[in-house]
Amino acid sequence: MRVPSVQGADGANAASCRLVSPKAIRDDRPMAEEPRTAEALPPSGMGLAIGCYALWGLTPIYWKAVGEVPAEQALIPRVLWTLALLLVASLVTRQLAEAWRASLRAWLSTLAAAFLLAANWTLFIHAVQSDQVLATSLGYYINPLMSILLGLVVLGERLNRAQTLAVAVAALGVATLTFREGALPWISLLLAASFALYGLIHKLSPQPPLGGLTREMLVLSPFTLGGLAWLATQEQAALIEAPFDEQALLSLSGLVTAAPLLLFHAATRRLPLVAVGMFQYIAPTLTLALATLHYGEPFTPSHAGAFGMVWVGLALFTFDSIRRAAVAARVVQRPSRNAGQE
Repeated sequence: MRVPSVQGADGANAASCRLVSPKAIRDDRPMAEEPRTAEALPPSGMGLAIGCYALWGLTPIYWKAVGEVPAEQALIPRVLWTLALLLVASLVTRQLAEAWRASLRAWLSTLAAAFLLAANWTLFIHAVQSDQVLATSLGYYINPLMSILLGLVVLGERLNRAQTLAVAVAALGVATLTFREGALPWISLLLAASFALYGLIHKLSPQPPLGGLTREMLVLSPFTLGGLAWLATQEQAALIEAPFDEQALLSLSGLVTAAPLLLFHAATRRLPLVAVGMFQYIAPTLTLALATLHYGEPFTPSHAGAFGMVWVGLALFTFDSIRRAAVAARVVQRPSRNAGQE
């Protein structure tokens, strides 16, 4: 199962923060040529994946730096600058036509996906700015298991024993945290649910990576421009009144958002999806380290129990995915060997 990652995720966000080359974005191998799990992973693919998820995991540092602008207002420059950057990338890679050429159904799917992504982004920024970085980490650990649940409920997919146990253990972890803290971890659950739903829409209505994301920003741009116009009429608006240095920092939000997404799509063309799924845990792990070691957020025994159970669930899910991918690879290789012997 493909698990997109927001922080998908953030849901927004190598190591040098550079965009991938036009060749990397255009490189669209047929599924048959996708590297198998049993083969050695290409260093270029691993570098892209590590860069992508490292950027996503460190994204809270950026949103803390622009903390004077509330989340719902910070979303405006994020959408507009991301759109500008994606339009440039589309021109460079000669994929601009993909952003416009789509059926009515594709545009309706884009509309739903765009609003889910905007909600996810806004909630993530709010969580970071309100000193709840730890909650975002838990949310993105939960996300793959939330995707499994959606596959079960919406797509009618059947879970094997390992997947069922993985979801049950993670759910027990969330329930334990809820009982001990006296409230549901709403931010974690909503982050996981919104991005899992975003991934579900893309599964039901596949879109070209660059063209699809550009369309989503195009759909959101009228709303963000309208919000910007409304803020301009208000007596007080943090985004309008932000000093030049903060406005300059906000202008980087497009790069912070688009760079890891483009790295992610380039990595998925070089690595099997199981490998990409393993790398995705880099992001919430870095975010967890930031929350506890850098920002000093409390990590209580309740958190330790919840995170521990979620990690056990993820370990079961990951090992099961690797096992099934290895079995599938052997099945694919067997006919080719038999053909060679003939």
